[in-house]
Amino acid sequence: MSLPESSVTHAPSDIRLPVSSRRQILKFAAAAPLLGTGSSLLAGCNSDSSTSNTSTVATPAKLVSASFVGMAAPNLNNTAEMATTTVNSFLQLSREGQSKPELYKLGYESFFITGDLVSDGKGGKILAGGYYDIQNKPIMDKSIASAPRHFFSDAPDGTSLLTVANAKVDGVKGKPVFAVVQFEYTTYAQDGKTDMYGKLPSPIAVLTLDQDQSTGALTLVKYHNVDTSSVNGLWITCGASLSPWGTHLSSEEYEPDAFAARDKNFMNDFSQNLYGDASRANPYHYGHMPEVTVNPDGTASIKKHYCMGRISHELVQVMPDNRTALMGDDATNSAYFVFVADKEKDLSSGSLYVAKVGGNTDFSKAGSAAAPLSWIKLGSATSAEIRAMVDGGIKPSDILDVKSSDPTDASYTKIVANGKTEWVKLMAGKEKAAAFLETHRYAALMGASLGFTKMEGTTVNIKDKIAYSALQNMQSSMVAGDSRNVPGNGISIPKQLSAGGVMQLKLTGGLKDTAGNSIHSEWMPKDVAPMLLGIDLLDTDGKTLKADSLGNTADPSTIANPDNLKFSEKMRTLFIGEDSGQHVNNFLWAYNVDTKQLSRLMSIPAGGESTGLHAVDEINGWTYIMSNFQHAGEFIKSTPAEIKAAVGPLINKNYNNKFSAAVGYLTAVTTRSVKGIQL
Repeated sequence: MSLPESSVTHAPSDIRLPVSSRRQILKFAAAAPLLGTGSSLLAGCNSDSSTSNTSTVATPAKLVSASFVGMAAPNLNNTAEMATTTVNSFLQLSREGQSKPELYKLGYESFFITGDLVSDGKGGKILAGGYYDIQNKPIMDKSIASAPRHFFSDAPDGTSLLTVANAKVDGVKGKPVFAVVQFEYTTYAQDGKTDMYGKLPSPIAVLTLDQDQSTGALTLVKYHNVDTSSVNGLWITCGASLSPWGTHLSSEEYEPDAFAARDKNFMNDFSQNLYGDASRANPYHYGHMPEVTVNPDGTASIKKHYCMGRISHELVQVMPDNRTALMGDDATNSAYFVFVADKEKDLSSGSLYVAKVGGNTDFSKAGSAAAPLSWIKLGSATSAEIRAMVDGGIKPSDILDVKSSDPTDASYTKIVANGKTEWVKLMAGKEKAAAFLETHRYAALMGASLGFTKMEGTTVNIKDKIAYSALQNMQSSMVAGDSRNVPGNGISIPKQLSAGGVMQLKLTGGLKDTAGNSIHSEWMPKDVAPMLLGIDLLDTDGKTLKADSLGNTADPSTIANPDNLKFSEKMRTLFIGEDSGQHVNNFLWAYNVDTKQLSRLMSIPAGGESTGLHAVDEINGWTYIMSNFQHAGEFIKSTPAEIKAAVGPLINKNYNNKFSAAVGYLTAVTTRSVKGIQL
C-alpha cells in the first residue's frame, strides 16, 4: 500500500542539524521503554548517567513499535546513486495515543572521507585514516618516486560510539561523544598497481564528536591517532564491537601463519613498514583481541588479550554477564569459539572453548532443524603468560610439528585447518601454547568442528537470549566432497550457497564441556540453525552462478554475503551489512525479528563493502546507526562494462580516484514533498 502525504511526519524546524538545513535527527527519551530515534551510527551503550538530558525537544510518547520501509536498489537509470552512499528508506514509529504512525525519511552524513585533513584538536591538521610506524611517524607511499605521500586507508571498518564519565574536550559545545574507528587496510599504493593488503600496520583513531542536545547531531571536533607501539602495532583490524563496560573491542583477522615463509604471510613487508626492519615482526604477536579504552580528553590506551585464542577474530560479542564472549572467526575451516573470562569486565584471563557440531543440519536450507553444539575446552590462561611465551621467543616448531604430506607415522594426526590438509603432532608439554598461539590447528587436533566458511559478525538479542552469526558464504569446507570438508564433523551441505546467510544460536546456562566439567556461563550457545539466507542466481544447470542484467549473481531483493551484524533491543531489529562479491552495490539491511520484515536501508558505492555497522539504542537520549564503507569501485567480475564505464568516473570524482572511503552515520531528513511510498 502507499502512504499519503498526510501520514508523513515533518521534522520540526527547531531540530535541524547544523551541518545541513535538510538533515534532522529523531529524538528518543532514555526513560521511554522502547525507542526514540536519532539515527547516528555505531555502537554505544555506556552513556554517562551523571549528565542529564538538556534537550529542548519535548519527550515523545512511549514507543510501541519501530519498522523500516525499504528502498529500491539503485540501477542504471540513476548512475549517480550507484556511485555514492544512497539512502531512500524510511523509519516508521508507532507511539501510544497516536492514531497515525510517524514516518521519517533517512539519509546519510559522513564525518570525513579518508585522506581528508581534519582537526587534531590542537590547532593543527591530521590525515584521516593515515598510517604510522612504531615510532608514530607517518609511513610514506613512495610508489610514485617524484611525489611521495602519506599512506591512508580506503577501508575504514569497525566503529564504536560511546561516552566517557567526566569527559571534557576543548571545542565541544554540547556533550562529548566518542567514536573509535579502525582501518582494516589500504588496497593499493598511489600508483594504483602495488597491492598493499597486509603490508601496513592498521591505524585506529578516536573521534571526539560534539553532540548537539537539541538535535542529536554529531560534529567532528578532534581526531586522535591511537599509539599502538605498546602492542607491536595492529594487524588487519576488521569488524569491532562495544563491550558492555564501554571499551572498543577490535580485531586482528586472518592470523599470519607462523609456519609459512615470511614472504608468503606478509610479515616481511609488514615488518619493514612498521619497524623499518623486515625481520623484526613476530607473527605470534598478531591474531589476538585488542581492546581500546577512551580517556576523558579524547585520547586512548590499548592492550591485546593473548588468552582469547589466536584466530581470525571479527566482531566479538560480549554477553550481558560481562564475561562470555562469542567470537566471529573469519576463515576457511572456521569454528565457533567462546571465551569465558575469570572476572567480569576483564578479558585478561579465562578459558577458551570451541564447538563440536552434532546432528546432520543443512545450513544452506531454510527451516532446517537446529544442530546441537557441544563444547571442547582448549585451555585456561592469562594474557600475560601467553604474551611472555611470545616475547620469550617461542617458535612454531617448539609447539607443533606440521607436515604437508602424510608422514605415514601414527604419532601424527591428519587435520584440515585454514583451508589446508596437514599432519600434525603436538610437542610434549605444549598444550597451552598450542591452544592460544596455534588455536586453529590445536582445535582441529582436539576434534572441533572446523568446517564453516567465513564466519563474520556476531551479535546478541538479549531479550530472547539468541545470538546471531553471519556466514559470508557457504562453500569449500562446508560442502560434502570438497577436499576441505571434514566428513563427520557435523558441517556438510549438498551444494554451495555462495550468497551465505545468518545463523541463530540459542543461549543457555548449565552446560558442561566434553570432559564433563561445568562451564561457568549462562550465555553459552547450545545449538545453531539457519535463520536468513541469501539466494544465488543460477544457470539452468542449477549450479553455475548467472548474472542478471546489472551484474548481480545473487538475488538483489534479499541479503547476500552478510558480514557486519548488530542488534537493536529497542527496535527489535537485526542490522546486516554486506561484504558481497555477488551484488554490484552492497547494501545495509534491517530485519525485524518479530515481523520477519527485511528492509534495504542503504546502498554502498558500487564495488564497496558495508562496514563499521553499530546500532546504539541510546546516548544522552538519542539513538544512532553508524555505517562506513570501504574500497569503492572494486567492481565484482560480473559487472557489465557499460556500468563500469558509467559509474567508475563518478566514484573517482566522489572518492579521490577510489583511494578514499567514508566514515559516518544515518540521519533523518525533513520530508516536505512525499507523495506516497510502497509498503
